[in-house]
Amino acid sequence: MDTPYPVTRRRFFGGMASAASLLALRPAGLWSQQGQAPRRQNTLDEYDAFAKLSFNENNYGPPESVLKAMTQAFKYANRYGYPDGDIVQEIAKHHGVEPSNVLLGAGSGEILDVACTALLMDDRKVVGSEPSYNVLYSTATALKADQIKLPLLKDYRQDIPGLIRATRKNYRDVGFVYLCNPNNPTGNIVTRQEVAALLNAIPEDVPVLIDEAYHHYVEDPAYATSVPYVLEGRQVIIARTFSKISGLAGMRLGYAIAPRELLQRMRPHMTGTINAIVKWGGAAALKDTAAQAWVRTETLALRKKTSVALEGMGYPVIPSETNFVMVHLKRPVQPVIEEFRKKGVLVGRPFPPMLEHLRVSIGTPAEMDRFMVAFREILPRAAS
Repeated sequence: MDTPYPVTRRRFFGGMASAASLLALRPAGLWSQQGQAPRRQNTLDEYDAFAKLSFNENNYGPPESVLKAMTQAFKYANRYGYPDGDIVQEIAKHHGVEPSNVLLGAGSGEILDVACTALLMDDRKVVGSEPSYNVLYSTATALKADQIKLPLLKDYRQDIPGLIRATRKNYRDVGFVYLCNPNNPTGNIVTRQEVAALLNAIPEDVPVLIDEAYHHYVEDPAYATSVPYVLEGRQVIIARTFSKISGLAGMRLGYAIAPRELLQRMRPHMTGTINAIVKWGGAAALKDTAAQAWVRTETLALRKKTSVALEGMGYPVIPSETNFVMVHLKRPVQPVIEEFRKKGVLVGRPFPPMLEHLRVSIGTPAEMDRFMVAFREILPRAAS
């Protein structure tokens, strides 16, 4: 097996989670590629047969400790004022902050949505990079908020001097600056020095939202989490998620770490839709550092192996610090995505303007073998 977390189909949790996921994912979700027209719905057997390398998930799933905690929490399914595993206190302890510096969300996606709603009122603008995590920009568009999006540099890094200039130029109209670090879909980082340069160069009352969804996979010593800026009282919001290394994407749990006054602006816009079961799972996930270390080690080894194989075939790979890689196909990516699907492999959608690049999540060893077999069948060896 590819996972050290064996779970039988007979387990109560497994059955309940599968039923809940089926209801939650129909009619769009994972049944069709994000951003494309809905397809015929796959049966469960068809869906399970795909190598799912399109959404940067942890394909090993949650560890046994998390499954056990969530299974036991089912006894609170019929309660409103249920015990929640002290999830906020556990997050605060994990980061060395106060509970008042923590805001739970239904995935970090809700944190990004609420930040837009709270901070982009009165015709405020968001300043960020493109391409980056587009869900945030989609929310801003729905709010009819203007966006100042700077293109990436030639080496695909985010243009920090450009973000500084844009923020200062539009200072009175900027609601917040957005950094996805590491960046999705390119996988590269903004260094600790660059973050410091940004925060020190823009007006101190401009919030900076830093999305650290892929924080756990970074190896580069030039990177550092920006949580310490919250302890300093800087106008920084850190978004984190349990969807990646903890394997809880379908359960929806994330959080923000930020100064109390920023969270007070955001709280009125929260939906309060987080369920009892995943709160217990999140608390258990924070404590199971051994499981996280195992997933990280396996993922980084496969990331390196996959990158080397693709480079060896003549296809450049952007150096990644995440659980995915982005490879330059030297041809339009959309037809290639369809070819992979026909071979039972789901890969990432197009990311304008990088329409010749393919984003591939790092799955299990068996899934990455399937990907490489399909890649060799679909794409000829390219000239170096």
